[in-house]
Amino acid sequence: MENKGSDEVENLKTKFLSAWHSVKYSWALKLKTSFSRNSPVFLLGKCYHFKAEDEDDLTDPCYETTEDDFILGNVDDFRKDFTSRLWITYREEFPPLPGSTLTSDCGWGCMLRAGQMMLAQALVLHFMGRDWTWSEALTLQPLDTETRTTTAAKRLVASLEASLQGPLKSLNKPQYVNQAQAPGSAEEADAHLKEMYHRTLVSWFGDSPSAQLGIHRLVRLGMTMGKQAGDWYGPAVVAHIFKKAVEEALDPGLAGITAYVSQDCTVYSADVIDSHRAPRDRQASNPPQNNQPVPSPSRAVIILVPVRLGGEKTNPDYFNFTKSILSLEYCIGIIGGKPKQACYFVGFQDDSLIYMDPHYCQSFVDVSTSDFPLQSYHCPSPKKMPFSKMDPSCTIGFYSRSAHDFEKIRQELSKVLQPSAKEKYPAFTVVQGHGRDYDLSASLTPEKREWPFIRDPRRTVTTAGDFVLL
Repeated sequence: MENKGSDEVENLKTKFLSAWHSVKYSWALKLKTSFSRNSPVFLLGKCYHFKAEDEDDLTDPCYETTEDDFILGNVDDFRKDFTSRLWITYREEFPPLPGSTLTSDCGWGCMLRAGQMMLAQALVLHFMGRDWTWSEALTLQPLDTETRTTTAAKRLVASLEASLQGPLKSLNKPQYVNQAQAPGSAEEADAHLKEMYHRTLVSWFGDSPSAQLGIHRLVRLGMTMGKQAGDWYGPAVVAHIFKKAVEEALDPGLAGITAYVSQDCTVYSADVIDSHRAPRDRQASNPPQNNQPVPSPSRAVIILVPVRLGGEKTNPDYFNFTKSILSLEYCIGIIGGKPKQACYFVGFQDDSLIYMDPHYCQSFVDVSTSDFPLQSYHCPSPKKMPFSKMDPSCTIGFYSRSAHDFEKIRQELSKVLQPSAKEKYPAFTVVQGHGRDYDLSASLTPEKREWPFIRDPRRTVTTAGDFVLL
């Protein structure tokens, strides 16, 4: 009886904490972000210019992202592109996470959410291509302060009421749209198919135990690395968690893609090529169902590279390197942020990074229904942050569709990683051959995994990729 009372008190504490986070993180969205009209904007390998050809006489050096201003240059194109990226944020009121009574990740799960956004971008490239945009992107309006305050208050009341109720029911397996309902023309059929992929992709990141890449599965995988629900996850640990999540995903639609994590700030080309070639056993035993993405004969590879770009702060010598990385068409972004405050970097303008912020608490969405709302998975409000505030610990991501694509990526990276007068030591290296036959992460404590440049003492061969802290 005493244990039951203690559990009820613990559940009540969890509800109150969730309620507090609902209010705290409902103020996270900034209303306006200023962009210069005179400088190009880069977004995941694409370049946008906001200055119209006939506005040379303009004196206003910047504009704010309000509805009236989205008429210059190709601002609408940028806005549609940015809003089409998947935005994955804090959620609340989902089923309890493994090994805990937590029903929200507010306050601690931001790096996992940032990693989900980067992985989602890789899957968008894989199934829909870089040019895909959501048809409803330009209709999505940012929440104003009044709306956010009202919503937060409602969530506070709902959370307190929920403390007196039982646990949420487990979710059913996601249902998918019937592909036979696709329109007649080839163009319409292609658009319809991509929208089905869009919805299926979002469902993989749902906040339920059955979601292939959802937070429940990520937390469970994190437990094998010494992490618990409620802990803060660093970018290097998240890279290894996502590698396992992709490799162990059971959905046939994910059979055609895998993940590779660099070892010791070194990408071994032969290991990446092997990842492209090696078929999955489940691919043959689990044929795709209706409307599921069809696996290809060879696998695509998500390349994740944990790096550290300085000591306590990011070394300014790496600012241009970061810009070059985000300008590559194969780049799927960078997860990092400010100290203990993660975000997903997707682009830059001048000396500011453009990022997507997971620090916004939203209600649980049941993705098991065929028509679940997609609006809360897209953000119309880009944010900017000076490069100088970027935490030096981060993970860079690339998407390689084939071995042929990887050769192009390797050639592009060889140019970006060339040492210069300022950048004497590259952030990471790409070398020929295989890595050593050991699991570097297995011999390190969770704390040391956040320092990806620590070398294993068994390693006898020194390469140009030895990481030196500037």
